[in-house]
Amino acid sequence: MAGATNEPDLFPEEGVPAGVAIVNERCVLRTQDGHRIVLVSGIVLAQYSVGDAMAEANAMVSLVDQGWADQVDVSRAFECSTRTVRRYLRRFEEGGLAALGRSAGYPRGQPRVRSSRSRLVSRLKGAGHSNREIARRIGVSEVAVRKLLRRLGWAASRPVQGRLSIDVSSANPNLSAFTAPTAATAPAMASPSANPNLSAFAAPTAATAPAMASPSANPNLSAFAAPTATRAPAMAPPRANPNLSAFTVAGDEEITFTLDTDPANRRSDRLLACLGLLDDAAPLFSAGVRVPRAGVLLALPAIIDSGVLNIARDIYGSIGPAFYGLRTTVVAMLLIALLRIKRPEDLKEHLPEDLGRLLGLDRAPEVKTLRRKLTRLAALSQAAAFGRALAQKRVATRGAAFGFLYVDGHVRVYHGKHTLPKTHVAQMRRAMPATSDYWVNDAAGEPLFVITAEANAGMVKMLPIVLAEIRTLLPGRRVTIVFDRGGWSPKLFATLIAEGFDVLTYRKGRFPRIAKRRFQIHTAVIDGRERRYLLAEHKVRFLGGKLRLRQVTLLSDDGQHQTPILTSRMDLSLVEVAFRMFERWRQENFFKYLRQEYALDALVDYQVEPANPERDVPNPARKALDKKLAKARDALRRLRVTYGMAAFANPEALRPSMRGFKNAHAHLGKDIGVAMRRVATLEQRRAKMPARVPVGQVVEGPVIKLATERKLLTNLFKMLAYQAESDLFRLVVPHYKRAEDEGRTLIQSALNGQASIEVTDKELRVTLAPLSSAHRTRAIAALCAEMDQRAAMFPGTRLRLRYAVEGAP
Repeated sequence: MAGATNEPDLFPEEGVPAGVAIVNERCVLRTQDGHRIVLVSGIVLAQYSVGDAMAEANAMVSLVDQGWADQVDVSRAFECSTRTVRRYLRRFEEGGLAALGRSAGYPRGQPRVRSSRSRLVSRLKGAGHSNREIARRIGVSEVAVRKLLRRLGWAASRPVQGRLSIDVSSANPNLSAFTAPTAATAPAMASPSANPNLSAFAAPTAATAPAMASPSANPNLSAFAAPTATRAPAMAPPRANPNLSAFTVAGDEEITFTLDTDPANRRSDRLLACLGLLDDAAPLFSAGVRVPRAGVLLALPAIIDSGVLNIARDIYGSIGPAFYGLRTTVVAMLLIALLRIKRPEDLKEHLPEDLGRLLGLDRAPEVKTLRRKLTRLAALSQAAAFGRALAQKRVATRGAAFGFLYVDGHVRVYHGKHTLPKTHVAQMRRAMPATSDYWVNDAAGEPLFVITAEANAGMVKMLPIVLAEIRTLLPGRRVTIVFDRGGWSPKLFATLIAEGFDVLTYRKGRFPRIAKRRFQIHTAVIDGRERRYLLAEHKVRFLGGKLRLRQVTLLSDDGQHQTPILTSRMDLSLVEVAFRMFERWRQENFFKYLRQEYALDALVDYQVEPANPERDVPNPARKALDKKLAKARDALRRLRVTYGMAAFANPEALRPSMRGFKNAHAHLGKDIGVAMRRVATLEQRRAKMPARVPVGQVVEGPVIKLATERKLLTNLFKMLAYQAESDLFRLVVPHYKRAEDEGRTLIQSALNGQASIEVTDKELRVTLAPLSSAHRTRAIAALCAEMDQRAAMFPGTRLRLRYAVEGAP
């Protein structure tokens, strides 16, 4: 027996060696001497020090994100909860590798400005902006900005203007954790066959440096080699890609750079964005023949002329670090609107690669990405300032068109579960929960700006607010405001005229009809067309004679209907008064067009925000009492009618005296007395009850309204797309005979058509495919010639846009 104990065990018990954790059948976690290695099928996926929480979180994310293990296996092997794994995945998706370095909650003693904002804050401070302005732009407190500037040493030195250089090792010291510690593991990590994405993290040794520097092996990763003296020139744009010369943007815009050379593979730039080193991806274009929907690039000069890119940069600064930065987001929103992709969800029906070619990217932003960008912009609460700046630019460009401004409200019906204020919906002829937007359009029906009304306020209440905005856009200029009967208020008219505005509207209510003999035919040529109306004119007074207006009345062709128009303009001819009033239908057509073509009424999000609980609303208790009082009065009226008819039909031979009649109808008299006392009681109760009460006393729960910021942003983008389309329409009118009826359809066909793209060192040539007929092709060729003369640059590059049509001279 003693010898038997020295013999080896033929069937040893299986067990897990010390320091080894099994993730699943392919993945193993090995810990030894303070270091930990994650192996996938024997290949090193990650290695780091045991105390490096950021590297450990990245290893967990890599296992799940690359499909090697699920969340449950990873949480069990790393001894954490699945909720922690999901939190790391969410942080990595939102902020990249840098977001994995922070602990749960807000760290104590840290400023509330991300380190990735340092370059942006330094640039804004160098441009002369105050700390308060910088804090407003990036959405933090002024104290946080002051702390960040102090930490950056701003008082001692200022940032040097020049080309941006990147030192990956110094920018993110945690990347050193991905350097293979031994020669044995370095080749495995650098093996492109095992995992090509990991080759950039190999140790800069003599064995691996040539592989990393070799452009034939992976040119996109050459910039991540060790920053030695021989590798420093690699940061300059290589000559192999002529588009890279276009990435210094004019003005004070931040220099845009790229490390990629293949337009269809932007892996390096995406990695830089994850590391917080890139605010926006530079456009890279590849040549192509008949690229789908590339005709939309024809609208870029009109978009650039609107100034939206410069205004967005001034208002929002940056939404980086990100691959899809502010410029890319704005251009993408405008182009997809012009392509009639009406909602972000509709992007699911289009290939991201095809749309990305129009932006100079490998892929266009998809639904969730675009929604996140809108949410980030909305969080800054600058949509109103953004819209005001766009309107100021529009006024500077088309100032002559703003002598007459049309104001009208547009109702967006809400069908959700939240309790919202109701308003009258003209299309459905009923009151429904909705939100009212008030639009201001010029004399040609082009939109200028939009304001969302608080709790569906009426035209009378909103006109002073709208006109205050107009006064900031057109200071010192007397403008005629045109609106419908919803704004009828003689007191308001007197106030507006005193403030330097003129009014033009329909007369509301009863008015004395004018004799037909006073109407005469008046004709005039306005906007190149003859206008003919049957009109009469006279002066009217309101407010006890204090307000004197001019009434121009139109008689219909059949002589049965009269339409009175009131205005404070005494200098206009009768024909022009009628014409300007009836041109209000241009604004109605604008609403209809945007509803159908741009989904103006689409619900952008389901978010709500607090509303003013002190806003007064009609007292519902008084309204219920009014119904009871109306029923009581109606019952009393019926009893009185019955009593009167009985007195009328009373036979005097039977009851010659009133006393006898009362005795005969005593029950009816008693009912009348009861009804009269009930009416009097209800009237007394109604008199003591307030007519309006705060909405907080009426609504159960918190007082809310639909979030307005993202909806206002999308409205502004749709407005800009419509303005760009209108600019193209005006240019094509002289070259297309049926432009009045088919002009916008022609523009839409061209923008949605195919186009060939050719890229040179200095130009981006867009050649549109011919349209369905020769005369339509000639019209678009003339439009291309107009756009070509503007010498516009593609946003973010110095590539001049050149336009032509296949086969056209």
